[in-house]
Amino acid sequence: MMVRTMTVAIVLAGGANSLVKIGDRCAVEYVIEALRGSSYVDRMIIAGPVEALRERCLQDGTRQGLPEKKMTLQVVKAGATPVESFRQAYSLVPPETGRLLLVTGDIPLLTAEAIDHFIETCRALEGDFFYPIVSKKVNEEKYPGVERTYVSLREGVFTGGNLILLKTGIVQKCLQEAEQIVRLRKRPIALASHIGWKVLWSYLTRRLSIEQAEREVSRLLGGVKGVGVISPYPEIGLDVDKESDLRVVKKALGLTERAV
Repeated sequence: MMVRTMTVAIVLAGGANSLVKIGDRCAVEYVIEALRGSSYVDRMIIAGPVEALRERCLQDGTRQGLPEKKMTLQVVKAGATPVESFRQAYSLVPPETGRLLLVTGDIPLLTAEAIDHFIETCRALEGDFFYPIVSKKVNEEKYPGVERTYVSLREGVFTGGNLILLKTGIVQKCLQEAEQIVRLRKRPIALASHIGWKVLWSYLTRRLSIEQAEREVSRLLGGVKGVGVISPYPEIGLDVDKESDLRVVKKALGLTERAV
């Protein structure tokens, strides 16, 4: 029987989108609710505006209907960039931690089911870090009209998720390169160019496969093995960057125009 290893979640909530009001809650509160419901997460570290987060998120676990669960929840001041925020939060991670779940605070439709499915899928794979992707077909079938950045790969057209599962042993090795990748994450051609012209050509001719992309990213990160994981849950990537995103989220949550 496989032992259930618990995971520390780091929530990046430094951007204004994490505090966008959706109904009577902020976007990040929905993310926290999903993480509380996960079978694999027992500690959360949130990087963001400390006072606002303490006021809204460090209350008793039953607040706002959150499930009762014993969980350590800490807040740390966000840095100027997502990677700096990660560094701040990572400083609070217990040394014995084996793996981290990195989540952005602006995906309010995230569910515990989607989190657990992702973690369980990753456990069956060999790798150092895991990044979820969702097919355009799945995304648009569930959320018609949603606007996302898509990448055409040999296996299909995909968009990225807003969470990553990684082993703590690779963190220091990858931070500098991660900052550049994060900066380019919504510019597919610029990202492919940064990774290499061979990759760029494969991307432009739609010959780039998931496996090839994994190899190139691993090369870029000095041998660290990255794995792309196809997820059936579009909620993991539906952030609230735009007004159109908010409308999609509002409709999914059954909220009226006035409630958002």
